[in-house]
Amino acid sequence: MKILVTGAAGFIGFHAVQMLLAEGHTVVGLDNLNDYYDIGLKYARLAECGIERPQIQESEPIPSKTHANYRFQQLDITRADQLDTLFQHEEFEWVLHLAAQVGVRYSLENPQAYVHSNLVGFANVLECCRHHRVRHLIYASSSSIYGANDKIPFSEDDRVDHPVSLYAATKRSNELMAHTYSHLYGLKTTGLRFFTVYGPWGRPDMAMFLFVDAILQGRPLQVFNHGNLYRDFTYVGDVVNSIKLIVAASGEKLARYNLYNVGNGRPVRLLDFIESIEKHTGRKAIKEYLPMQAGDVEKTWANVDKLRADFGYQVQTSVDTGVKKFIEWYLTYYHPGGIGTTFAKTYF
Repeated sequence: MKILVTGAAGFIGFHAVQMLLAEGHTVVGLDNLNDYYDIGLKYARLAECGIERPQIQESEPIPSKTHANYRFQQLDITRADQLDTLFQHEEFEWVLHLAAQVGVRYSLENPQAYVHSNLVGFANVLECCRHHRVRHLIYASSSSIYGANDKIPFSEDDRVDHPVSLYAATKRSNELMAHTYSHLYGLKTTGLRFFTVYGPWGRPDMAMFLFVDAILQGRPLQVFNHGNLYRDFTYVGDVVNSIKLIVAASGEKLARYNLYNVGNGRPVRLLDFIESIEKHTGRKAIKEYLPMQAGDVEKTWANVDKLRADFGYQVQTSVDTGVKKFIEWYLTYYHPGGIGTTFAKTYF
């Protein structure tokens, strides 16, 4: 199929593009390449897929040097007219929408960025899917939509009407917006509630990256809620596999509107997660214990029975193995002379 992947230079988007290309699909990647975090890492991800660094913003599509069925375009999903032109020209069959303003804590500092990208941008994607006969839209939601729920593990049938961050509120809004388009226009939509995704090529603002970076440089780790946090850490390969299973499913098997948890299915104590990092780096962490941050929740835990029943989803990577894989990538990427010293700042 021909598939549009928004957020193609992002963490999950990069891995999803590689998977879709390996499966033989024709892929168009889209990303606005903003500077929310080190843009060098985004350029490096593009380079891994054979895409040269765009010379100007919103340039013409750039063909991959290594994949004949992949090209990339720098474009912001909030630009409705340009997005509509892209849809009209390309005639996508499926859309994998991963572009968003991410991060719970940043939403406290810059709420407008979330309204702009996650609400206006998502509405533009829905409109383009509606008017250009897209067969199916898969989009990224988040475990954060469960907010202050005290019933665990979190199930897709749980009420999710008390988010505790603006980021969570925008992601829940996306689910409601998608439901409306599925009901009114028959657009098939599948929302994926991702749980604490980590792995190679991860974002520098995520816990995995921050902890490894601090430990290797001898800086203190900021450990919130005095370490009494539990997260359903999910390896990016398992996340991408869930997308693969849904794309491979027959059209009849896919409901008009659906939501799925995508997680590891078991919570890990933050301090145990840090111990795994210590084991694979061979260094001890200096911990700075802090109170709970605004917008955070104490525990996340995904019930993945629905995804398992409908698509045969199985977790393939343990947290300890995933931590080891991330550290191996980090050490390769940021070692002196490594690709990170070309595309991003040097960490050693």
